[in-house]
Amino acid sequence: MTRFLPFPIVSFCLLALWLLLNQAATLGHILLGCMVALVGGRILTVLELPSVLVRRPRVILRLLGLVAVDIVRSNLAVGQIVLGFGRRQRTAGFVKIPLDMRNPYGLASLACIITSTPGTLWVNFDAQKGSLMIHVLDLVDENEWIRTIKDRYERHLLEIFE
Repeated sequence: MTRFLPFPIVSFCLLALWLLLNQAATLGHILLGCMVALVGGRILTVLELPSVLVRRPRVILRLLGLVAVDIVRSNLAVGQIVLGFGRRQRTAGFVKIPLDMRNPYGLASLACIITSTPGTLWVNFDAQKGSLMIHVLDLVDENEWIRTIKDRYERHLLEIFE
């Protein structure tokens, strides 16, 4: 069964996404969606993804809560900047952050967190040095950003993936 359907959850999600995007559940769309789902699942075997052991579901929920709060807070802050409230001088800049994490799934999660938070952007990760570079729209204190990324996000991701 795993040779025919190596990633059943991914295949099911691809089928569901196909049907949602087409906004139809006709026989033709279901058959075409099944083909897309089967091929998409098989393509993932070529990537030879490393296995992952996700631990500590409570930490995952805590991290999701922190990220949700940070996204709302950042949306409000970026909205104030765009609308011109608090007319102080804004300085955008780059911040280099040394990371202890090397797990590809943890790094991918961190990239999603940073990029989904308005006002920040994942720019580069130097795997040899373990150094992450992010761009910040309103850079006030570089050390505060380093502490935020390491304490709020990296610490939780290390617990989940390491």
